[in-house]
Formats: sequence, C-alpha cells, structure tokens
Amino acid sequence: MSTNSPYAAAGVDTAAGDLAVELMKEAVARTHGTNVLGGVGGFAGLYDVSFLTKFQRPLLATSTDGVGTKIAIAQALDVHDTIGQDLVGMVVDDIVVVGAKPLFMTDYIACGKVVPARIAAIVAGIARAAAETGTALVGGETAEHPGLLGPDDYDVAGAAVGAVEADRVLGADRVREGDVVLAIESSGLHSNGFSLVRHILAGAGIAYTDASADLGTTWGEALLEPTRLYTTPILDLLDDPAAGAGVHSLSHVTGGGIAANLARVLPQGSWVELDRGTWSPQPVFRVLADLAGTPLTETEGTWNLGIGFFAVVDAASADAAIAALGRSGIPAWRTGTVSFAPRDFAGFEQGAKGVDGGAVRLVGAYRD
Repeated sequence: MSTNSPYAAAGVDTAAGDLAVELMKEAVARTHGTNVLGGVGGFAGLYDVSFLTKFQRPLLATSTDGVGTKIAIAQALDVHDTIGQDLVGMVVDDIVVVGAKPLFMTDYIACGKVVPARIAAIVAGIARAAAETGTALVGGETAEHPGLLGPDDYDVAGAAVGAVEADRVLGADRVREGDVVLAIESSGLHSNGFSLVRHILAGAGIAYTDASADLGTTWGEALLEPTRLYTTPILDLLDDPAAGAGVHSLSHVTGGGIAANLARVLPQGSWVELDRGTWSPQPVFRVLADLAGTPLTETEGTWNLGIGFFAVVDAASADAAIAALGRSGIPAWRTGTVSFAPRDFAGFEQGAKGVDGGAVRLVGAYRD
C-alpha cells in the first residue's frame, strides 16, 4: 500500500489485510466439501443445499455468538490459535441443540491493527474446529478499527446455519415424566464467566504467566483450554440405533450457568433437581472459588462447573446414551429426573433468557 494513501495515514493497511487472507486460505479451504462453490475472497459464500429436496420438511437452524472476554487472555499471552475453537463451540454447538446438522458458518474479526500472522492464527483455529464439526467456513470479514481498538486488540464473532428434518426437532415438547437428565462433561471453563475469572486473578495479584501448583500449569495455559466441541458426538448419539430415538431435548451450558440453561429445554410445569453429588468440578473451578473466598455453589449461575451439555432422554435409553457418548470420548452421567408432580418452586431457576420453561435447582454437595 502506498505510504501516501490517505487510508494508510488513517491507520488502515489494506495490504496487510490481503496478506492475512493469503495466509488463511489453505486452512479455510480444508473445511470445504463439494457443497461449497467458489473460493475465498468472494463477496458472499455459496453453499449448495439441493440435498434438502430429499427432506420432507427441511428447517434451517441458525446461531450467532462470540467468545467474550476470554479473548483478553489470548491477547495478553499472544496466543491466538485456540480462540477459534472457542468461537466454533459457542456458535455451532448451539445449532445441534435442536438436532440440526451444521452446514456452514462465517466469521468476523474486528481489530485495531491487522497483523497478518495473528489473523491467520485465529482463522486457522476457527477452520480446524469447523472441520471437526463438519461445518464449512464459507466466508468472513476482517475489519481494521484504528482509534477504536488498540493495535493488539481484537474481537471475534461468528454465525452458522444448519438443517434438520421438522419431525426430528428436539425440544421441551418431547420431554416426559421420568425422563433422565444426563450431564455431559465440559473441558473446563469453556468461554463463559471470564469477566469473573479476570476479576478474581486481578484481585489476587496473579499474572497469567504465573505457575499454579494446584493446576500443574501456568494460569494462562489453564484458562485458554479450548471449549469442548459437542456437535459430532451429539450427532453420533442421535444416529445411534440404541439411544438416538430416546433423546428428547438438549441444552448447551453457556452464559447463565447450569440450572438456567437446562430449564430452557424443559416444559412448563416440569422440574428437575440436579444432584451435585454425581460429579466433582474440575480443579480450575475449585482453585478460582478458593481465591475468591466464594463457595462453588455461588458460581453455578456463572460457570459450567464441569457440565458443558445436558441430554434429556427416555429412561430406557439412558445407559445406551451414556455408552454412545463414551465411545466419542466424552464422559456422561445421570444427574436428575424430570417430574411434573406439583410442588413449591421456591429456590428453583425459571424463566431464563425469556423462555417460560421448566424449573431446575441443584441439591446436595459436590463430590470431592
């Protein structure tokens, strides 16, 4: 770019943007199958959906999200190749909640200054995770915002589209009395509650590069553990001949915590008590709570505490579902049972995210 360009004088380097695209092209192309038309750099991504003519009543599912303030840790440590998996987890794993198979996604990166290698690392992480979930990365945008963001600052967001047959949509309307709630293990904090995490560490005077004897690594390494991807294991579960038909609803445990996200996928009048004694939250949650001087129970509305997903299944299918998830490498366990029996809902979580669903509360003590 010419140094005499008025855009360059304003702090925008289009040549750096072009180089970033060149560096990311190979990673993005690896997510493309025969359904993707055209290559990187078009004004719009094209995806062939002619296969939907085989559906009786195809429905499209869509989701959009970001990563939140976890990005501040990636920026502080200058580690950018894992944050993309967090983005895919937040966006694509919401789509599978309704039973939809993801088709494609797009990403958006806003930054103060385009550093080609950094942008390429972010997109490489997105592409790697997208491929793992069977999602084509068909387009994106990198925007340079000098004066609004600092030279090393950036934020990422994404949107995805999936498809599901109408009569296979999962949700609260399928849930019945006696259904079993399966907890599906998280990989750690995932991408929620990092404003609290950063507040705790700042208050304790802990740097991300400091080692933690309790965690066996530096704080930064522990906190940047990528979000576990659930899409492929969940789709495999839904296709499992012994368990798939018994899956009635699913919940992705993200912002709002454990009880609130489960309540969203339960019908009105139903309730569940989740038994804390069925699992032990990972060390990162315990160490953070100890630093804050806060009981784990007070963080249940912020962190996932070891549960990244819920599956509400027919009781007869519960063991088969646990086995199917285990074959995908993800531990799952029984943690509650759905009831419609009349009761007082004092102390239960209800009405999260505007959904008038069921009622959920956690009971007992966590396992050591």
